[in-house]
Amino acid sequence: MLDRQHLSILREVDRLGSVTAAAERMNVTQPALSHLIRKLEARHGIKIWLKHGRSLRLTQAGECLLALAQRVLPQLEHGERVLADYASGRRGALRVGMECHPCQKWLMRVTAPYLSAWPDVDFELRTAFPLTGINALANYEIDLLITPDPVDLPDLRYTPVFDYELVLAVHEDHPLAARGVALPADLTDEELITYPVSFERLDVYTQFLVPGRCRPRRHRTAETTELMLQLVAAGRGISVVPDWLLREDGAALPLKAVKLGAKGIMKSIHLGVRKNEEDVGYIGGFIKMATEGRSMADA
Repeated sequence: MLDRQHLSILREVDRLGSVTAAAERMNVTQPALSHLIRKLEARHGIKIWLKHGRSLRLTQAGECLLALAQRVLPQLEHGERVLADYASGRRGALRVGMECHPCQKWLMRVTAPYLSAWPDVDFELRTAFPLTGINALANYEIDLLITPDPVDLPDLRYTPVFDYELVLAVHEDHPLAARGVALPADLTDEELITYPVSFERLDVYTQFLVPGRCRPRRHRTAETTELMLQLVAAGRGISVVPDWLLREDGAALPLKAVKLGAKGIMKSIHLGVRKNEEDVGYIGGFIKMATEGRSMADA
C-alpha cells in the first residue's frame, strides 16, 4: 500500500540528493528508510530508483511517484495546518448577531482590527432573526450576540462591553432643551423618530412611555442615526439615541441632549456567547478586542 511516508521519502531524497541525508532529515536510520522503499518496490513489482555511481536515478515509476508527492504532500501539510488552526481557535467562522441597531458604528471599529488579526476566520454579521437574537445564539445559528438586553440562560455567558445612556435628541431651540429633563407627558404632542425595530425593543416605549401611560402624537422610523439627527435638526421631530452617538454624529448640528426622566435610561452593551465557547481562540479574540475599547464615552 502506498502511504504518505513513501511519498515523503521520495521528496526528501530528491531535495537532498541522497538516502542518507533524507534519513537524517526524517529522523530514521538509513537502513530503515531503504527497507521501506524495498518493501514498496517488492509489493508493486517496480524499481523506484537505480544507483548511478554515488547518485540515484529515478525510474519512470519513481518519477511518477515524485510528481505525486510534490502535488499531494503540500496539500496534506496545508490540511494539517488548517486542522491545527481549528484546534487552536485560529480558524473558523464567526457569525455575529446584532440586536443593537445603533451599534453598527461601534462594531465597525472592532471589525477592522479583528479581520487583520484573524485573517483565516470568516466573519458574518446578521441583524434579522426568526425569533430573537438570544434564540439564535442558543440554537447555534450565530456564535456571538451583541445585545443591550441580555437574557440570563444557563448555557449562555455575557461580557459587558460599555455603558451608555439613552437620551432624547431635540433641536437646541426646543422648549425641552432648556429644561434638560423630559417626562412621558412631554412627548404626547411630539413626532418621535426611532430606529425601525419592534416596539418591544424600543426602550423609550418599554421603560418610559408605557409606564407613563403616554404615547407620542406620531411615530416614524429612519434607517440610520445620521438621518434621524438630520430630521431633528430640521425641526421635523425628536429622537432617542445613545448619548455617545449624539455626541459624535450630532456634534455639528443644532441639537441638545435631554434626559429621559429624572434617573434617565441607562443601558449596557453585552457580548453573549454559548458556555465555554469564549475560550475558542477567534471568539475570545473578538471579545478581547471589543472590551479593550470598553468606554464609548472616550471614543
